[in-house]
Amino acid sequence: MSEPHAHRRHALRNHLREQELDAMLVTELLNIRYLTGFTGSNAALVVHAADEPGTEPRTVFCTDGRYLTQAESQVPDLERVIERASDLALAERIGGTAAEHRRVGFESQHVTVDGLDALADAAGKAELVRAPGLVERLRLIKDETEIEALRFACAAADRALADLIEYGGLRPGRTELEVARELETRMLDNGAAGPSFATIIAAGPNSAVPHHRPTGAVLAAGDFVKMDFGALVDGYHSDMTRTVVLGKPADWQREIYELVRASQAAGRGALSIGTEVKDVDAAARKLIEDAGFGEQFPHGLGHGVGLEIHEAPALSQRGDGRIAAGMAVTVEPGVYLAGRGGVRIEDTLVVRPSTPELLTLTTKELVEV
Repeated sequence: MSEPHAHRRHALRNHLREQELDAMLVTELLNIRYLTGFTGSNAALVVHAADEPGTEPRTVFCTDGRYLTQAESQVPDLERVIERASDLALAERIGGTAAEHRRVGFESQHVTVDGLDALADAAGKAELVRAPGLVERLRLIKDETEIEALRFACAAADRALADLIEYGGLRPGRTELEVARELETRMLDNGAAGPSFATIIAAGPNSAVPHHRPTGAVLAAGDFVKMDFGALVDGYHSDMTRTVVLGKPADWQREIYELVRASQAAGRGALSIGTEVKDVDAAARKLIEDAGFGEQFPHGLGHGVGLEIHEAPALSQRGDGRIAAGMAVTVEPGVYLAGRGGVRIEDTLVVRPSTPELLTLTTKELVEV
């Protein structure tokens, strides 16, 4: 039995009981992975509220024949059903045991209108009840297994950037695309299964574009080079941005870099349990606004990371909720001066009872390459 996955299913059952649901039909693959460890491309899961860890006779996992061996290995602790239409197969099973499954939650945020009609037909007399976000609510708080995967992912990204700089990968004459490809290769060399997302390398004026995609633009002496990248380890995503300068920085570059660095430190410092997420954003944003660059900071301060690169909570002016222990989030303020250049500094952190645990350890001093 996988103890973390069994524990997560038990935590979901507590939510089901609170909402007076007999069971939950889980069809979103990332949520199935979170609850079972299964990494295939087709699956469904029914979690029954009456089961307990170690004795889950009513909780059933379903996938198709391509994943028979994989399911035996990854989901050894649950009954396994092999059917191509996994969601419909489990819905029919629910319908056949309507006495046990009177009210069954489903992931309404992931199910299409046509998909719901098919599920309802298959479920028969069982009532399908909208239950959006129940698993995602659990995913807000990372357990130590998840944090360890995030820690490894962040370390792979840290080492990749260190290697890139040490071996001359950042130099005038190279293109943004060349740097991006080398950085992604070095993350693989350092243990990543792949990049978390398409790597951003933005040089010179392109660094003023928050989500610039690498091009054939050539790095030049005096450029800011903004690098936003992450590593994927065991399905978990790291996220880090560092901005360096090729050669000696100009006064304006030092000014906005130090402003962003101070803002980022303020955001990290505001990550305390119970703080509203919009107040974390405000703590960092105020420094930039007071310096007269509020309009040049056009995005939120950060976001959750985990099985997805962007998860709840949103650390933004419109964010909702409060900071809680175990949340894994980014803090990434930026200032972008169109036609000149921009700076973003981003870390991945885990909220702890005292001070946040910093997972991305690359220096935030202005590096002159």
